[in-house]
Amino acid sequence: MTAPTSTPSPATAAELLARVRQARPRVHCLMNTVVQKFTADGISVIGGIPSMTSSMEEIADFVARADALTINLGTLDAERRKVIRLAVDVANAKGKPWILDPVHCDYSPTRLAFARELIALGPTVVRGNRAEMQLIGETRSSLRIQTGPVDLLEDDGRRVSVANGHAWMAQVTGTGCLSGGVIAAFLAVEPNALTAAAAALATTGVAAELAAAQARGPGSFEPAFLDALAALDGADLLQRARIDHDTH
Repeated sequence: MTAPTSTPSPATAAELLARVRQARPRVHCLMNTVVQKFTADGISVIGGIPSMTSSMEEIADFVARADALTINLGTLDAERRKVIRLAVDVANAKGKPWILDPVHCDYSPTRLAFARELIALGPTVVRGNRAEMQLIGETRSSLRIQTGPVDLLEDDGRRVSVANGHAWMAQVTGTGCLSGGVIAAFLAVEPNALTAAAAALATTGVAAELAAAQARGPGSFEPAFLDALAALDGADLLQRARIDHDTH
């Protein structure tokens, strides 16, 4: 493993994309069932190796072999909650980075309680929209990411914003889930969570901008987005990534 990179910037985003493509990290996804293929495709085209099983009999083995874990609460039932708990136990025991997306925890008290239970177990990253992040409260040592037109990242008093992306991302189901998988892939090669996540969000955001220039609307944007992720290179990130630091 190469030495950690400490400062989020377009240059570090370009470097980490190259590291992901060289290392080909394994990312296990406990994902919204609606978007599993799109997420898997997104992880694959940036250079990662996705796995998606939610089988209670297999989850421990898959997480143990993965380099990072991403958990999305988009579709939940009693069995999936058990699988998620076991996956987190294995990830923590093995020292694997993991990311939690508490999707729609603002819709359901039981989902909110489960999100808070998981957050108490110390995810590397918690990402959600403004309503979700306001409800979940403290995340202790986790990196907080509030998504929106500008993504806001906060870690131990450090704040970074990433202003890349396109409005069509909000009209294609799964772009947020896919970006969670990309963040996990970057966490697998960069131990500084703030740097890894900023680089990953710039990667998906710049790809979205390039895809939108070729698409006619949300329908053609989805495949164009995957094509743009596959073709993205360091020069694109150096030219277009908008990563800013809050100096206050």
